[in-house]
Amino acid sequence: MKHKKPKQDVGPAGASQRQLRVGELIRHAMAEMLTRGDIHDPVIEGHMITIPEVRMTADLRLATIYVMPLGGKDVNEVIAALNDNKRFLRGEIAHRVNLKFAPDIRFRADERFDEAERIEKLLRTPQVRRDLEKEEDADE
Repeated sequence: MKHKKPKQDVGPAGASQRQLRVGELIRHAMAEMLTRGDIHDPVIEGHMITIPEVRMTADLRLATIYVMPLGGKDVNEVIAALNDNKRFLRGEIAHRVNLKFAPDIRFRADERFDEAERIEKLLRTPQVRRDLEKEEDADE
């Protein structure tokens, strides 16, 4: 009995050109729907939502859409609202992006901003600043 490998979305570095292209097409379609107000949901209409990235599985059957409301507020509510409208969104993506199969979609919070802030705070700690100053003195 063969075991199927679980579907995994591949990060941008390991993705094929086709995965990247389809992900960008879906990202643009989603951004256009959000901009035009095509999604009639009070939570979604009440937030400015950015979509920084869409990752596709290798077989293009699953799209993971990373979202972040402006200011990072109410992330869970926005994701829940998008999930409530998933069927409509999938149908709209199928119409706007010419693919053999409309991919299943899932929504995730984009945590890159939090990670960047965490790294920035680490770089500002006295221990790291001290080490960086020592390296600068050694270079001179």
